[in-house]
Amino acid sequence: MPAPADPPRHPALALPPRPKLRRGLWALPLLLSLVFVAGVLLWLRASEQADLEEQRLALVSDALSLETQASARIERETLLLKDVATRLDQRAAGAPALATLPEAQQGLHRFWISLTWLDAANRLVAQLPDGPDGARSGPGLSAHLSAPLASGGTLVARYSPGEMLRQTVPWWLARKYDVRLLDSFDAVIASTTEDRPLEGRQSWRISMAPALADGYLELTARDVVPRWYHGLPVAMVAGFVALIAAITGMLRRQMHGVSRAEAAWRTEAAWRQAMEDSLTVGLRARDLDGRLVYVNRTLADMVGYEPHELVGLLPPMPYWPADSHEEIMQRHLRNMAGQAPREGYEARWRHRDGRLFDVMVFEAPLVDARGVHIGWMGSILDMTERRRLEERERRQTETMAHHGRLTMLGEVASTLAHELNQPLTAIASYNAGVMNSMLKLPSPDPVVMRALKRLGEQAAHAGAIVQRIREFLTRREPRLEPCTLNVVIEGGVALLRRELQRQQVQVVLQLDAALPVIVADAVLIEQVVINLVRNAGDALAQRPGERRIVAGSSLSADGRFVRIDVRDNGPGLGGLGIEALCAPFFSTKAEGMGMGLAICRSIIEAHHGMFDATNAPGGGALFTLTLPVNLAASELSMEDGA
Repeated sequence: MPAPADPPRHPALALPPRPKLRRGLWALPLLLSLVFVAGVLLWLRASEQADLEEQRLALVSDALSLETQASARIERETLLLKDVATRLDQRAAGAPALATLPEAQQGLHRFWISLTWLDAANRLVAQLPDGPDGARSGPGLSAHLSAPLASGGTLVARYSPGEMLRQTVPWWLARKYDVRLLDSFDAVIASTTEDRPLEGRQSWRISMAPALADGYLELTARDVVPRWYHGLPVAMVAGFVALIAAITGMLRRQMHGVSRAEAAWRTEAAWRQAMEDSLTVGLRARDLDGRLVYVNRTLADMVGYEPHELVGLLPPMPYWPADSHEEIMQRHLRNMAGQAPREGYEARWRHRDGRLFDVMVFEAPLVDARGVHIGWMGSILDMTERRRLEERERRQTETMAHHGRLTMLGEVASTLAHELNQPLTAIASYNAGVMNSMLKLPSPDPVVMRALKRLGEQAAHAGAIVQRIREFLTRREPRLEPCTLNVVIEGGVALLRRELQRQQVQVVLQLDAALPVIVADAVLIEQVVINLVRNAGDALAQRPGERRIVAGSSLSADGRFVRIDVRDNGPGLGGLGIEALCAPFFSTKAEGMGMGLAICRSIIEAHHGMFDATNAPGGGALFTLTLPVNLAASELSMEDGA
């Protein structure tokens, strides 16, 4: 089976290059081992030098000691020879005298080879031992000692230096060194051992003068100090180096594998972190005690804390509302017991700035690689946006329904306007015919004539109203013309005066005489005023005591807008706002259709004005509409702002 491919590496998640020092850490054990081996080799070298120096010092000391002993021995033999010479002077000359001297026999028994007596002319007088050559032979070269005789002559003792060394050199020194006597030409006079190679062995030479003229005593160590690179330690060091090299190679391979695994892990961690940071779902992990052990950035931002401020906290959590700790703690204990609903549950949390928001929490067991339950993993959804979308969808649905009802209402109103136009025309025609007939009479009744004239005016006015509303509901623009707002208000109130008098409602006009002429559809604005005043009268119909409506007009401080206020002292709005009052088909009257205020608002907004309703100071309701003085300039400013 092929090995799994490495995960793709995104440029944004690329890992920084590892420092060269860290990349070469695998060679550190080898370098330390080589330093250790170098130290061991230097120690071996130093030990060799120390052994050589110690051997040299011992060699010098032993050579000096042996030279002293050998010189003292030769001096004693010289004194003995002088004693023999003194005794010969006391006896008669002749060979028998020499042979009878016990000292002469004593010297011959030690290492003397021969003893020769010469007269003043150097002629042989006597010699011991007797023989054809006048002397006995000995191994190696020989040396001689001489002592003058008082009678004129010389006593010469020839001795064996080899025998002298054998008798003088201690046994422990003979086992430790090869001892030789050399002349000035490096010829071996005597030696304690057979010839053996001297290469690689230390030696020390010291002069035997004056005891032995032109003679040198040389000591050569028998033990050879081994070279530092010979022997078991160096072999062990070499094996150690080879072993360390092999281990270092394995360690390098292992570290490369670990580095690749670490790089893959870091890449996976970076990918996971990037994915967690991109999630809109908050994540948290808790242990079995409820302690937070992990939170992602989304959850931290959701509650307004940093992740390190939340990790390690135990309940109660800082994002729990203060007034719900007991309830949330009970739910927390239920969740810790494994009874959290699988479909999730809703909760209310508190942001760090104090605002409350709703969340949906889903809990699941947290299991480690061994399958042991170690805690709980939670996914948290912020329901604020979801609720906002739901509310927006609800409002869109209501708006669509509202538009549908308005469309239907427009069609009904257009049909009614069309159907009412003919009866109103017929009324106007009949009224004109009756008036003409009355004028033909010799003396028409003035009261009847005044009523007929008033009837014709009202029929014409009703026809104009129906025509304007029909045009407005068929989405035509209002018929704009210069008009005086105070005249429009007075006309609307005048049409309702008889009805208001019947309801015993007092109407007070507070009109600003300095109002400028505005551009508007006077008929539609008049209908708005009539609707507001009629609604105020209906609200006051059942009120005991004084019933008063105040209709006023005013100019804004900057002179750009005019304002119409209709205030009553009735029961007020009952906590309702302008949105609820203007909702289609909403009415506070049993016989109302719920379209009056909605149409009024549409008319005002068609004039680029504002329509509002509040509770009046002192009680009652206050309806306010604001219209621009120059509608053309208002439209231009709105287009520029758009």
